[in-house]
Amino acid sequence: MKVHSLAELKTLQREIRRRSEAEAARVQAERQRQLAAQRERCLFATAVGPVRPLTQPERAHPHRPPLDPVPAQRQRDEQSVMREALSDEFDVETLLHTDEQLSFRRPGIGPDVTAKLRGGHWSIQRQIDLHGLRTDEAREALGRFLREAHQVGLRCVRVVHGKGLGSPGRQPVLKGRVQRWLVQKNEVLAFVQARPIDGGAGALVVLLRPVRALRSEGQRPA
Repeated sequence: MKVHSLAELKTLQREIRRRSEAEAARVQAERQRQLAAQRERCLFATAVGPVRPLTQPERAHPHRPPLDPVPAQRQRDEQSVMREALSDEFDVETLLHTDEQLSFRRPGIGPDVTAKLRGGHWSIQRQIDLHGLRTDEAREALGRFLREAHQVGLRCVRVVHGKGLGSPGRQPVLKGRVQRWLVQKNEVLAFVQARPIDGGAGALVVLLRPVRALRSEGQRPA
């Protein structure tokens, strides 16, 4: 940088001095910051005292093979199948009461119960229609229907088995089987043939036990 006059020389000198003072101030501030940090470290070390690393105990990490998952759903399904294993050879004839229409009631249940059931004393809360099902399908469907109806606290249901008008010999195939199956179900207290308005000879009206009554007897649904 060329200086052409005394005035320019003085200006240059002032600028150099200003920059020098600014750099000295920056260096002084950095030194003060470092001294303050060092004092803080010394205070912390004095307060804590001598330290030593924690010893790490030796630990064994055994390999644990994962447990096989429990097939809970399959177990429930198998139990359900066992509950639905209703016999077609069960002798129901001696248990049916012969009046103007066949009916069934468990021991200890009086005839007034079947009379009320036949007269519509209990409203029909749900029904299952077994029309068109094969015997195995109807048996499983009926068992599941009764179990679920009982679990939700229903008392009166209708089972439609048909009149057999479309069966060989025009004989009801499912009617006798449904009666056998119902007698074997612990949930069932009684059943009667439905009134004409409710299906007549093609259906049964079934009275189920109260949920608490079945549990208090220590019984499991069949």
